[in-house]
Amino acid sequence: MSRECREWTGITPLKASIHKQQRAVATRGELIRAARVVFATTGFESARIEQIAAKAGKTRGAFYANFKDKEDVFFALYEEDLMRNQGRIVADLSAASNLDEKIEILSGHLNELLRDRARLLLNLEFKMYVIRHPRKRRRLHELYTEMCTRCAMAKINSLVPDAGASERRRMTTEMGPVIDGLALNTMFNPEGLTKKQRLRLLRVAAGDILRDAGPSLELRPSTR
Repeated sequence: MSRECREWTGITPLKASIHKQQRAVATRGELIRAARVVFATTGFESARIEQIAAKAGKTRGAFYANFKDKEDVFFALYEEDLMRNQGRIVADLSAASNLDEKIEILSGHLNELLRDRARLLLNLEFKMYVIRHPRKRRRLHELYTEMCTRCAMAKINSLVPDAGASERRRMTTEMGPVIDGLALNTMFNPEGLTKKQRLRLLRVAAGDILRDAGPSLELRPSTR
């Protein structure tokens, strides 16, 4: 747009730049939402970039302007999932006064997660994709672990405020397989475990993981 046109329309370079950024953010969000639908209907392995772009009403060029590949869009989508309800959970954990209360809150949150079938299925499908492509395993595993640890940091800080980087990574690494195992079995046989049984297993796992950090981080069980 020429200077004369900008002056006539009242659009300054700053306004034009902000508008461009807003459109870029909107396009990225539309592509992520489209990927969520495509992954849910066709599965991660079978999903094609053309499908995602078409579902969002965008071109392949628009996709590649925002994401490197479908693995990249998965990480953006999964990060959204990890950050969902973060504020509420962190507030609840921060308000807990002892270890037992933290375990109860954490296990309740994880039990809610087990009801999110689409999210759990996508997570398991992605891991199966990584297993089927061993050349990509190391890179994708490192990216996945880094993202999970980073997104879980606020929750971990609420649980154990003085935890170091290695401790945060340990807690994330240990809790992941527990969720994966329960998710897989819950989807395979929904009637296999009751809500009470799932909560008991989650309390045991969360308690063991937190108590390992307890001595140095002054987590104390309830005396009630």
